[in-house]
Amino acid sequence: MTVDYALLARQLAALLDTRDWLTNSAQTTAFLMQALPELNWAGFYLQREPETLCLGPFQGKPACHPIPFSKGVCGAAARTRTTQRIDDVHAVADHIACDAASRAELVVPILVADRLWGVLDLDSPVKGRFSEADQAGIESLVAVFLAQTDLAERP
Repeated sequence: MTVDYALLARQLAALLDTRDWLTNSAQTTAFLMQALPELNWAGFYLQREPETLCLGPFQGKPACHPIPFSKGVCGAAARTRTTQRIDDVHAVADHIACDAASRAELVVPILVADRLWGVLDLDSPVKGRFSEADQAGIESLVAVFLAQTDLAERP
């Protein structure tokens, strides 16, 4: 499966026609769910409390909330500030299973001026769904989101 991430980046940039973080994060998750095959969840978790991620805009089944930095794939991305690409989440001892159908996960931390704003979390029911090319592509889409969105103001 080949995804044209350069095209998706241009489309996302055109879609994000406001600087508002809430509108843009909601639009981004809806866009990702429509544009990327084999996803069953796409959403943001925000750092609104110390060492904790709080559920933000998402598409998919109801999600887990809150997520401590000490647990799960999202927690690892927040704690280490590095992208986490997991081929089989069932092999991760502290995986937080919001949807038992999820098998693969990609979580990209979102940093603003060296401060963790949150993470973008993508789940797939397909084991090994996310390749290195997908990781680079999703990281480029996060860069578009960052460039188009004012993340200084957030409740």
